[in-house]
Amino acid sequence: MSRTRTALLAAMALVAGATGTAIAAVPGAAGAAAAVPCTVDYKVQNDWGSGFTASVTITNNSAAKSSWSLKWSYAGSQKVTSGWNAKVSQSGANVTAANESYNGTLATGGSTSFGFQGTYSGSNAVPATFTLDGVTCNVDSGGPTDPPPDPDPTDPPGNRVNNPYSGAKVYVNPEWSEKAAAEPGGSRIANQPTGVWLDRTAAINGVNGGMSLRDHLDEALRQKGSGELVIQLVIYNLPGRDCAALASNGELGPTEIDKYKTQYIDPIKTILADSKYASLRIVTTVEIDSLPNLVTNVTPRATATPNCDVMKANGNYVKGVGYALNKLGDVANVYNYVDAGHHGWLGWDDNFGASADMFKQAATAEGATVADVHGFIANTANYSALKEDHFSIGQSVAGKSVRESKWVDWNRYTDELSYAQALRNQLVSIGFDSGIGMLIDTSRNGWGGANRPTGPGATTSVDTYVDGGRYDRRIHLGNWCNQSGAGLGERPKASPEPGIDAYVWMKPPGESDGSSKAIDNDEGKGFDRMCDPTYTGNPRNNNNMSGALGDAPVSGHWFSAQFQQLMQNAYPPLS
Repeated sequence: MSRTRTALLAAMALVAGATGTAIAAVPGAAGAAAAVPCTVDYKVQNDWGSGFTASVTITNNSAAKSSWSLKWSYAGSQKVTSGWNAKVSQSGANVTAANESYNGTLATGGSTSFGFQGTYSGSNAVPATFTLDGVTCNVDSGGPTDPPPDPDPTDPPGNRVNNPYSGAKVYVNPEWSEKAAAEPGGSRIANQPTGVWLDRTAAINGVNGGMSLRDHLDEALRQKGSGELVIQLVIYNLPGRDCAALASNGELGPTEIDKYKTQYIDPIKTILADSKYASLRIVTTVEIDSLPNLVTNVTPRATATPNCDVMKANGNYVKGVGYALNKLGDVANVYNYVDAGHHGWLGWDDNFGASADMFKQAATAEGATVADVHGFIANTANYSALKEDHFSIGQSVAGKSVRESKWVDWNRYTDELSYAQALRNQLVSIGFDSGIGMLIDTSRNGWGGANRPTGPGATTSVDTYVDGGRYDRRIHLGNWCNQSGAGLGERPKASPEPGIDAYVWMKPPGESDGSSKAIDNDEGKGFDRMCDPTYTGNPRNNNNMSGALGDAPVSGHWFSAQFQQLMQNAYPPLS
């Protein structure tokens, strides 16, 4: 032991003896291993009176482990019904959580997390004692129910809630609502909350006489009344934006990171930090279609594009996202959710973990920390089905696994719900807070109407089985532009599933993904052939037809024909 570390431990002991107060160990800090062998953070995430979900984070301050087993006992009637990221079993009041094959390694100072769902009646008290491989954890702090240490005085006030959508209304954008209500039948959904897109610097002050960011926030205060209200903002203006899709290119060139910081993010932060808006819950969706491109669309992938290679090399996606998280995370009532692609983009083995690592890299860049990330959002502006009921990854048909079907194509996930929940667990396992939540954009993934399957396909082959039963009727999972046959999905709602903060309509239904032919515009938006219904594809959609609707306007502009189709094919259906 070095002299410095010995002196530090001695000083800590003297302070503890002089004050009579135990010194709580900080995982990974000097002296932590000597002070406490392990710590356990047990958090009830959701509690609905008869059941609950919980997350548990273990930090090992002893010798490295190749496997682990955590035990505790309940004083009440709690019963574990299912778990994830650990094998959780229960005998009487005694619960055992053992590692899975992929998370048994626990280094000195290392952490791992798992979650579970349970039922109870009466009280739902936190267990008093935890043992890791027979050793009692939290022994120097009296147990997991001790109050946490005083927050860092440089942090924003601790008035953020675990789930901003819980118990809150969500802002209805008057500009979108007016367009929706003007459509035949549109009044049925014109009162739904949608995201406000800040897709260029000019949007901060309003474009073409439209509402500015302050206008939206002022209207949000009016809609809020005496209750709680969430307003959803899409932060979307990175340098070299959307390097793999021309339709949503932006105004800033690949090297204009300083403009992004000083002319875009800084003014947004100044407005959001105005004390006038402190009572709002401000959800920011940070830079869709950005970081995943640095994993999937760069050399040596067959799907690589020169623009994405440039953005990976110059680091400006990572720097931009990190800067946005850092600055916006300083505002106490802002909740940052980072875009996480969708299962048809990142669900494969060689994309899934690498993407999570990329998100961690960005969340710790430019002064940001993982504490600046409240959660992640999946399926933003995309069409992936929320839940496929008629086939699953573990099935085999006609001697072949469902994963071998042309549609699934060896993906680990069949739908957005399973992907979002699994990604959340992966992110927690690499250091994001165990309380992070996921959002899923359900604005256009309903796939209802006459073509919605009511059961699985025939079992003559695995492709017939999957294709006959899948709700998602796209030609290929890589198709993303103005998809023919799509419908409105689940209406926005809070806490619909474990680990999911909300279903949201972040992409306003009826706003185009991109023009079906080249259209001159002053918004920096190009023409992408994936929006052309005659296009025969590229490696990103396995050279299939694009599946796009014709006669589409520039991205973000109103597309009446698409809006009508979305209502017609809504699932659940519109009344």
